[in-house]
Amino acid sequence: NAGTEADVYISVYGERGDTGSRQLLRSQKSKKFLKGQTDIFAVEAVHLGCLYKIVIGHNGLGSGNGWFLDKVVIKDPITDLDYTFLCHRWLDQGQDDGNISRELPVTDASMLPGRKELELKREKTWAAEKWKFRKGITLQFYNRITHGFVCLYPDSRVDALGDKKNKYGKVFSMWMCA
Repeated sequence: NAGTEADVYISVYGERGDTGSRQLLRSQKSKKFLKGQTDIFAVEAVHLGCLYKIVIGHNGLGSGNGWFLDKVVIKDPITDLDYTFLCHRWLDQGQDDGNISRELPVTDASMLPGRKELELKREKTWAAEKWKFRKGITLQFYNRITHGFVCLYPDSRVDALGDKKNKYGKVFSMWMCA
């Protein structure tokens, strides 16, 4: 559920002005903004010079409108430069901070090795997910072996047996990098 059916808009800002809000209409893919998919759009505009930020968001309409955006890369056909704008966050009223638009500064990916980009993604992921680890929060993970919920309580207790009928439990897919 990381894709969106909402209308997505972008504004691109450069040293010579901005594009204004533009709806991203025609992707090179038949269905746009699907989970795990890279979409490519052509946006016509006057040359803005060096780009420094974008504002990207959606209108919040349609079923499943929440969207997890990894990054935006803008290719300037005049200078042959690529501008990377890292996001790695949700644009969703019910996830993260509830915002459906983001202002993203340019990240010069050509100067950042892959490890630095990964560190930036980790920082942004932590910023979006740290609410789960605040004092007083009970974490529940679904155990596929026992088919029950493992609960980590604020007072450091762990219920590893898991209640199979926990009506407050939610199933999360979780991965970790070492």
